[in-house]
Amino acid sequence: MSKLQLVENRVSVPIAQAHQIGVQVLQASGCYAPLAQAIVDHLIDAELCGVESHGIVRALQYGEEFKRGYLVANVTPTVTAELGATLDVDGQGGIGILAMDAATKAGIDAARKHGVCAIAVRNTGHTGRLGAFAEKAADAGCLFIACGGGARERWRMVAPHGGSKAVLPTNPWCLGIPGGARGPVVLDCATGQIAGGWIYAARRAGAMLPEGAIVDRHGNPTTDPADYFDGGAILPKGGVLGYGLATMAELICDAMLGPAIVECNTFVLMVDTSRYRATSSLQNAAEAILDELRNCPPAPGFGRVEVCGEREQIRRAQMSVLHLPARTWEALVTHQ
Repeated sequence: MSKLQLVENRVSVPIAQAHQIGVQVLQASGCYAPLAQAIVDHLIDAELCGVESHGIVRALQYGEEFKRGYLVANVTPTVTAELGATLDVDGQGGIGILAMDAATKAGIDAARKHGVCAIAVRNTGHTGRLGAFAEKAADAGCLFIACGGGARERWRMVAPHGGSKAVLPTNPWCLGIPGGARGPVVLDCATGQIAGGWIYAARRAGAMLPEGAIVDRHGNPTTDPADYFDGGAILPKGGVLGYGLATMAELICDAMLGPAIVECNTFVLMVDTSRYRATSSLQNAAEAILDELRNCPPAPGFGRVEVCGEREQIRRAQMSVLHLPARTWEALVTHQ
């Protein structure tokens, strides 16, 4: 599932050892043990799901951001619900993973009470793998719709469709819903052809990127992450589709929620699906839809038709060790 075109071998690392090293990296940067544990739990889960761009390599990024004061290491997000079904989550300038976890827990409770809940998450750093929060909400019977954005002035990464200069961030969209017999169905994607984390992971690992993901400063296709950092740009996912979704996310998370204070704002909608259909009926209907998709004859070059989110679930269940780029693991062990 990795998008990294490595020139070196990977190393096999026991999950517990990778977790321990990740916690040590964050603690060395001033993060208290319980918070470091929670953050690294999230990163290891992303790694197990095959989302290497949001995996344990991010511990190095977060640690550096704690050290230079970009993020506040030891804060607890606050949740206010003055209007009941409308929640505000203040990340207090800390890592967005903890703020999104608080938002998801509060949102589930509010959706069950009111039927629907709208959540604004502000004043945070990187929010991690949004799919993890969508899974949690869907497991609780909620439809989860989220988008992030509002940080284009600091994170100009993606060229608009038809443009050659980076203007927008990789504004993610994530949707999750209770599925059939195999659990929630989750769509989690950046609106750029590739998430920014893959580019940073590639540079860290000394790897190349897939073709069609980035262009250099002159708008020419390239696979070298160095070209991106030298004024290049990520292409929008699916051309005009990714561009349109990124624009909507920027409008929602900036024009509506206000300028992002740290890294980005996130807007979340949660709906209690039982208000529309009994859980068993929804599950049966979902399974019929998904089963039809899975049984579609595969096109040339494909082994089978997959349902979004299931590959991550399968991989998580099968993984017993992590296979990390050698350079990345060395950097984690040395905290550099």
